[in-house]
Amino acid sequence: MNVSDHDSGGNDLPLPRRAVILASASVARARMLDDAGVPFEVIPATVDEDDIKASMTAAGADATTLAEGLAEAKARAIARRYPDRLVIGADQTLACGGVLYDKPADRAAARRQLMELRGRMHELVSAACVFRGSEREWRYRDTARLWVRPFGDAFLDRYLARCGDEALTSVGAYQLESVGAQLFSRIEGDWFTILGLPLLPLLDYLRTRQVLTT
Repeated sequence: MNVSDHDSGGNDLPLPRRAVILASASVARARMLDDAGVPFEVIPATVDEDDIKASMTAAGADATTLAEGLAEAKARAIARRYPDRLVIGADQTLACGGVLYDKPADRAAARRQLMELRGRMHELVSAACVFRGSEREWRYRDTARLWVRPFGDAFLDRYLARCGDEALTSVGAYQLESVGAQLFSRIEGDWFTILGLPLLPLLDYLRTRQVLTT
């Protein structure tokens, strides 16, 4: 499932040489953009994600709305400082059985979370948007579904010992591109969405802005 909005406002304005900013500290998202040949720099947004999440969930936001709201908050914060640049904001949420999960705070929390996901299907929602100044020019969201296999406790202990603090860097306490693949029996959805960024639609948009060649 995916949804895309492309607002034409500002598309006729010239862009500076270093046109793109990634308003995220995510190593995985930066790696995806770099591997895809996108010229960009990283300037993480310093927004109060916990406060935004609390306000949105209190208002009844679901996983999709929450991911979109956080992505826009990050992009908007950096775009105010660099109004002539294209600023990418992105966020990912995980939902399982009506429960929303955050990045685990420590290894004990990661273990509890993976035990709750064990033998069940969960959804990852990845949202991205692009701001220029005060205007949102583009946004996109996509959902992937993942089935965690019914692994044993001993396997989980070995997995967490091998991953170490890397298990704390994602909402699912796993990296599917590495040993985390062993947690799963089935996945449905776009690979880049699972990694945290709907990359291919973003590249299409950047081509319309002549950041990338057509």
